[in-house]
Parts: sequence; structure tokens; C-alpha cells
Amino acid sequence: MSTRLAYSISTFFFFLLTTSKSLATQGNPNSLVLGLSRTTASLPTPKSSIRRPSEDSDIMEPLREVRDGYLISLTLGTPPQVIQVYMDTGSDLNWVPCGNLSFDCMDCDDYRNNKLMAAYSPSHSTSSFRDVCSSSFCIDIHSSDNSFDPCTVSGCSLSILLKGTCTRPCPSFAYTYGAGGIVIGTLTRDTLRVHGTNPSVTRDIPKFSFGCVGSTYREPIGIAGFGKGPLSLPSQLGLLRKGFSHCFLPFKFANNPNISSPLLIGDVAISSRDNMQFTPMLKNPMYPNYYYIGLEAITVGTNNISATQVPLTLREFDSQGNGGMLIDSGTTYTHLPEPFYTQFLSKLDSLITYPRASEVEARSGFDLCYKVPCPNNTFMDDDHNQFPSVTFHFLNNVSVVLPQGNDFYAMSAPTNSTAVKCLLFQSMDDGNYGPAGVFGSFQQQNMEVVYDLENERIGFQTKDCASAADSQGLHKY
Repeated sequence: MSTRLAYSISTFFFFLLTTSKSLATQGNPNSLVLGLSRTTASLPTPKSSIRRPSEDSDIMEPLREVRDGYLISLTLGTPPQVIQVYMDTGSDLNWVPCGNLSFDCMDCDDYRNNKLMAAYSPSHSTSSFRDVCSSSFCIDIHSSDNSFDPCTVSGCSLSILLKGTCTRPCPSFAYTYGAGGIVIGTLTRDTLRVHGTNPSVTRDIPKFSFGCVGSTYREPIGIAGFGKGPLSLPSQLGLLRKGFSHCFLPFKFANNPNISSPLLIGDVAISSRDNMQFTPMLKNPMYPNYYYIGLEAITVGTNNISATQVPLTLREFDSQGNGGMLIDSGTTYTHLPEPFYTQFLSKLDSLITYPRASEVEARSGFDLCYKVPCPNNTFMDDDHNQFPSVTFHFLNNVSVVLPQGNDFYAMSAPTNSTAVKCLLFQSMDDGNYGPAGVFGSFQQQNMEVVYDLENERIGFQTKDCASAADSQGLHKY
């Protein structure tokens, strides 16, 4: 299993030469191991603690949906530069593309379009500076390098090293994600501007640390890491001991610039949650920076007889840290281990009477697709009655019924009064290595999810996220 890895730039090029061929030719770019930040799946085809007063510290930032994730805007520098990046609970590093002309992304399907997105320019900010080798952030990002101190790698003399006064720049890094994505850059600091719960109120965070990335492999857009490590965004804001919450818009709003949903950070995210169901965060001593929950069962339909028991690996860890269910905003679809995944499919299929769309299954890579009637080529108002409900049962008697549209999704518009809908779940490629399963962002749509870090628990509550966005002025007509 591989968590995220940080390499010094000298060791990285040897790594790239010896592994780039296998990365480029692997059969399934969505293979999930611990540290996966974001699948590049798209529809219809998947590519198989400083405490501050609440009014001063609470933050609300809008999240906008794109085809394979949710974007948050980072406002960096003096004068401000606004860069849109993925919000990712499955990693720690914050990074942005650096240089509109010089930024290069290898093996990026939509790179031509994404290149039109803004990139950060350190030379255009009077408050930007390169982080030094002795900073705690530099030490953390190079913690997987080798036994050498970053200041040793940067060439400081022995006398300066012994005094601990080296001010040479932090060596360049390479940060690797479990699905094969790689980013190469320098650790940079600049002012980050965040918004309060009143959007007209802003606050500047000086010396915010992030990666200024010039080249990547399979990662065309930057990432805001929301993991529990010191490099993450909530950690640097001093809010890691409080929490955050999000409400993901459904897929039909993908790429719509006129609507976004709130991302709340601080006390406002975890207060007044009486109607929310909370399941405990599982502690993984081997990989403490990730968010795990325990899955006890999945119910298909309303008959208790159809409750499917899940393996212990989805709520326990072995001595190497393998197991548990990762909850990850950067992974699009929920993944389940075998043979439980096949049992889940069999249970669903036995309760669905529509004909299978085998040709779409073969073409798309999804495992259950059905031809569903659509009179007058219009989706019916009672679409939620077309398929049996799916309920996730987490530890602490938490039962989460997936909202309408969070399981089956139409692959295209109806034709000949018929549409094909596919189950947007996938199998873990290696359930014995890394997390046993992943609760992905597609299944979290129209659901308020609260990361109560102070009480080490995660809450769920079904919610119309578009209406919530409208009520908070995040919908532009």
C-alpha cells in the first residue's frame, strides 16, 4: 500500500524514469489505495490549534461542481490571485498550478481546456516567498524522502546545520497520489484570503504554505487538502480541532457557474446538529491523517431480509493499517471490496425487473445498467421508485438512505422512450491493500456531511443542497 509520497527532486527523476512506463500503461487509472486524492472518472464513462472567537474564525467558501469533483477558490497573494482547485478530504497538501505559460500536465485528457483556468504567478505577488528548508512544512513534505534533513539536501554547511540557522530554500518536492498522479513543485508561502460566514467579511492569513507546481502527471487542476496533517488547509487555519462541513450539489449542476454550495469551516460547521446522525471516526495509527468510518451493513430495498452484512475489514484495521472505509470527497464513486461487492450487485439485480443494457455495461465499465422506460422521452417524476433504495448502516446505529439519484444515473438523454441508467458503484481493485472501501462524493450528493474533528465523529443528514445554496445567496439567476 502507498500513502502519499514526497520525493526530493533529485530522487524523483530516477523514480519517474523507472515507473513512468507502468503508470502510463496501467489498465485502470482509478485503482484505489490509501492516499488517492481524486479519480478522473466522468460520466458516462469512468476511467476504470489556535482557538479564536467564532465570529473571527468561522469561514464559508462556495463549492462549485465540475465533472469529477468540487472546486473551491483559493485567493492568494498581493494583489489577490484567484485560483480554483479541487476540495479533497483524502490528502493534505494544498497546491496550485504555477505559471500560465510554463505549467505543464502530462497525460491529462482535458488539459487543453483546463489550461484556460487561472494559474498562480509568484512574481506577481509582493507577499510571496519560497519556504525555507528548516520550516516544519518543508520537513513534513519531505518526510518520505530518506533519512536526510531537507537542509542537508539544500546544501547548507555543517556548521550552519549544527546551529539550526540554515535559511536556504526548501528543496523541490514531488508529491504522489495513489492512483498514479504526480505533482512537482516548490513549497511557497503567501497571503491567503478567506471569507467569513458573512461573505462581505474577509480575513487575510499571512504566510500560508502551499505547493507552487510547475508540472504534473494526470493532475491538471490544483488541490486544497482537507486531511488531518499539518499541511492541510484547516490545519493551517488553526481550525483542525473544530471541523468543517459540506453539502455537495447533485451531478445535474456540474459545470454550472451560476450555483455553488457552502463549505463551512469552524464552529459554525459543527454547532446545532441535533437532527444529524453521527458515526465515530475510526483511528488508524498507521495513517492518522485520513478519515475513516465503519460500515456494518447495506440494506437493499425496505425488507430487512435483504440486509447484506459486510466484512469486518470495512470497520477494522490490520497491523499494517489496511482496512476501514475511507470517506473521500476526491474519489467520485463508492468502492466496495470483493466478494461483498458482487453480493451487493446480485441483491440489487434480483430486485430490479428492467432489462439489462449489457452493451452499455461493456462500453462504460459500470457493472449494472438497465433500460428504463421514459414516456415521451421525459424522465418520470417518481424516478426514485424505479430502483430499490440503498441504505448504508454505519457504526453507532447510523442509517443513511442514499438520496434519489445517488445510486443509478442516466448515461444519456432518453431516446425512443427509453433511457439507460447505471449503478455508479465500483469494486475495489485490491481490497486487501489500503482501505477496504471508499465512500465517494457521488454518494454524498444532497447530503450535509459534518466532520466534527473536536469530537472525532462524522455526521450525515439528507438535504436539498441546491435549496440550501439558494437560501444563502449562492445561486445566481
